[in-house]
Amino acid sequence: MRILMLTWEYPPRIVGGIARVVQDLSKRLIKDGHEVTVITYKEGNLPDYENDKGVNVYRVSNYMINPNNFVDWVLQLNFNMITKATELINKEGKFDVIHAHDWLAAYSAKSLKNSFDIPLVSTIHATEAGRNSGIHDETQRYINDTEWLLTYESTEVIVNSNFMKNDIQRLFGLPFEKINVIPNGVNISTYNGVERDYDFRRQYAADNEKIILYVGRLVYEKGIQNLISALPKILDSYNDTKLIIVGKGGMMDELKAQVNNMGLSNKVYFTGYMAPKQVQKMYKCADISVFPSTYEPFGIVALEAMLAGVPTLVSDVGGLNEIVNHRIDGMKSYAGNPNSIADSVLELLYNPKLCDDISKKAKSKVRMMYNWNKIAQDTYYTYQKAICKTMAEKQAAQIAQEKAKRTRKTKNTETEITNLLRFKKRHAYI
Repeated sequence: MRILMLTWEYPPRIVGGIARVVQDLSKRLIKDGHEVTVITYKEGNLPDYENDKGVNVYRVSNYMINPNNFVDWVLQLNFNMITKATELINKEGKFDVIHAHDWLAAYSAKSLKNSFDIPLVSTIHATEAGRNSGIHDETQRYINDTEWLLTYESTEVIVNSNFMKNDIQRLFGLPFEKINVIPNGVNISTYNGVERDYDFRRQYAADNEKIILYVGRLVYEKGIQNLISALPKILDSYNDTKLIIVGKGGMMDELKAQVNNMGLSNKVYFTGYMAPKQVQKMYKCADISVFPSTYEPFGIVALEAMLAGVPTLVSDVGGLNEIVNHRIDGMKSYAGNPNSIADSVLELLYNPKLCDDISKKAKSKVRMMYNWNKIAQDTYYTYQKAICKTMAEKQAAQIAQEKAKRTRKTKNTETEITNLLRFKKRHAYI
């Protein structure tokens, strides 16, 4: 099968979780014998074309004119994605299926689908309404409407959790059977040969300090502000603790100000962006990982922590709530509740046996349920559904056209016969 992936991010450009999902899925599909082409945004000096272990990656810029805002920037990017895809189709032939990732690829996906009559599958990784706890201004409304348009134009829609399935069904009124739940995954060999590096660890915490680790974007819905608010209660009971925050985002300055105002500067370390290899090392150095999101469609970082063998605490929302079973393969806290976060962290700090038990079960669970072999197979099955449904719709349309043509022909014949009989009747006595 020839597959076209449309995405605004692909490694080494990583904005959120889409980049890694598209890369891992594409590479697994390649191993299964499919041909995958990715069209994405060109950032900095990245090459226009790259063969990423079998994945054909084409990068395009937006137009040279400066856009007025982010929405215009996305629209300009989509123009060039359409141009590149059209060039490839004219040169190499049609793709069997288009797979678009989030609203940022909606315009190009819709145009290519209708221009070349190619089945369209889309993955909705998150929604604008979910990220912002509703729609509050015209820009958010525009993005929300574009998300609806993408799901409407798609033959099949993929989401990564049952929470997301219910959410987009409620938001966009999609038929339930059109929405396919396929979780994200992790490369299960990621931590092979990676051990705790004590010299690396000492750059961030003393040997006697327990590391509480957060990895992800620094944005409001990730709930880092609540984790920081939980720290005084944790330190009152277990002072030898250090919070390490890995990532970048729009709330960096605000979170640093919160830490300073609370007098916690010596207990919180902001690393900024870390390369994937460094993140792997950091997971191995951590004693507890915490992901306190207030909105989370899935939560791939939780899987990474669980695979690394780190006791993992998540909030009881969205996809995170589906990944973890409390006190069995992880811990949960009430979303947005610093007191609840602190209680679960302290239980882990004071109960090494619980940490050991949930870590072993979590690692086993990730290896069994969230490996890319199964995910790629489920995605391929969704592609097949989209292709078959598109063919069935074409056949139904052809049958309807032929039926309408026969009906018109029959009516014309009946009209001719009627006219002839009337003519004969009028001239019967002449």
